[in-house]
Amino acid sequence: MCEYEGPRFTKEVADERYKDRFVTYLFSCGDDGMVIDGFGTAMFINHSCDPNCETEDHGGRVYIVAVRDIAAGEELTYEYNLCDSDDAEADCYCGAATCRGTMFSEAELKRRARVAKRLERKAKRS
Repeated sequence: MCEYEGPRFTKEVADERYKDRFVTYLFSCGDDGMVIDGFGTAMFINHSCDPNCETEDHGGRVYIVAVRDIAAGEELTYEYNLCDSDDAEADCYCGAATCRGTMFSEAELKRRARVAKRLERKAKRS
């Protein structure tokens, strides 16, 4: 188990603080719109569509925990499930047989599809 540690602030503060940065290590936590600005070992754990770890949120503290036995030397990975992002793309190249081709969550992909459909309908009316 590894805790995702770092300073915490609101998503709005994070958006302003990192508006010109290409890489961040932000992690949403809790239900109150807070994010963790990753600082520590957990920020270096990579994404995979076939992960050997998952995240657990316990009262706003986020832990990365194994979901199966992990062999010595095996890379630790978890599914990022990115959401609520302004990023146009979050392509995945994890190489897993089950790779979805994106690091966005299923919910984020559905939200983006709804937005695109709404914009398409609006454009047709114009």
